[in-house]
Amino acid sequence: MERRKLEDAEVSASLAAYEGWQLENGQITKTYEFPSYLAGVTFVSAIAHLAEAMDHHPDLDLRYRKLRVALNTHDVGGISPLDFELARRIDAIR
Repeated sequence: MERRKLEDAEVSASLAAYEGWQLENGQITKTYEFPSYLAGVTFVSAIAHLAEAMDHHPDLDLRYRKLRVALNTHDVGGISPLDFELARRIDAIR
């Protein structure tokens, strides 16, 4: 997967295809809600396995029944196609 910083217009165009994802402080983010804390923990574990396989690790903030996922690519200093691929895979397991 390509590790290059996307231009603002590319980020905006890509976000249109990702339901619930938004641009926030230089990251693409999405908040998921769960019926229980344990369901959120299980989802965090699933994301961790995806992230490890891709060698691309998101910021995860689990607070009771809500999980905020934030993605950017540190080595390019912004958002890359890799972030959108991980977002796609995360949505696919939800």
